[in-house]
Amino acid sequence: MAKHPDRKRLPVTTPSLIPPINVTDLKTYPLKKRHSKVRVADFAKPWRRGGSFSHFYRALPDILAVKTLRAVAKAIATAHRRGRPVIIGIGAHVVKVGLTPILVDWMQQGITTAIAMNGAGIIHDFELALMGHTSEEVDAEIDEGRFGMAEETGRMLNEAIVRGYRDREGLGEAVGHYINRCRGQFPNRDTSILATGARLGIPVTVHVAVGTDIIHMHPAADGAAIGATSLFDFRRLAAVVAGMEGGVYVNMGSAVILPEVFLKTVSLGRNLGHSLSSITTVNMDFLSHYRPLMNVVRRPTQKGGKGYSLVGHHEIMLPLLVAAVAEELG
Repeated sequence: MAKHPDRKRLPVTTPSLIPPINVTDLKTYPLKKRHSKVRVADFAKPWRRGGSFSHFYRALPDILAVKTLRAVAKAIATAHRRGRPVIIGIGAHVVKVGLTPILVDWMQQGITTAIAMNGAGIIHDFELALMGHTSEEVDAEIDEGRFGMAEETGRMLNEAIVRGYRDREGLGEAVGHYINRCRGQFPNRDTSILATGARLGIPVTVHVAVGTDIIHMHPAADGAAIGATSLFDFRRLAAVVAGMEGGVYVNMGSAVILPEVFLKTVSLGRNLGHSLSSITTVNMDFLSHYRPLMNVVRRPTQKGGKGYSLVGHHEIMLPLLVAAVAEELG
């Protein structure tokens, strides 16, 4: 057979014969002297029908996320006892999954010092107070151009914001006062964070990105009013954060807007001479996102304090946290 002119003969190699390592002289030590992260004493205890939440809370395994939950609950309870701020930042999803009565109760108890929300938050809070329902089917409405076109939502919210602008109010304050003034039209106002904040004098600030909310599509939208009232709210939140030493900030369900806003309030407060060297920050969401991790949990606590992350669905995690705080308060 003729040899192919381009075919080269591969060199023959002898496999390297490396003997297995000799473990005869391996050094060991007693297991009892080793540090272990998991102990039987930390294990969960079985649930028994008819038990109390207190028993359930104590019976959780004192491991990983439960340790974080307890640390966060203790931080909030400690801040409340010492009269330090407890600030809650919420995305609109927190409102949509039925958690406003819990947050309103915290406001009434004096546990929550301030609440910050994005622009979508006021829409769902307003519609629930007005009609008792919210959250449209976007997929069903977008093809016909009907998405976001509810008449009352666009007209009344923009009316409230324009009036707040004229009265030199913040956006959240303006909508809260509007709901309370027109209480006959809002049969569910007792579940409204905005109305409760305005009634109790607790700051509820709204941080808007223009064009992200359905009310910006309506003819009644006034850019000057939206911008001025939201800027007022940013500075009001910054004033609360500036006095946050020894306090807690919890971000729930906002992946971009509120983490960015919070980081700026921390920087502004420190620039004006407020230390903020012993603060607790918490991010709660059902996914872990970059900005909350960096701008809430890590960067604000580089100078001092602790940052925590709790992953889970808000409709489960927030009631659990609130109940845990009640247990820590005793």
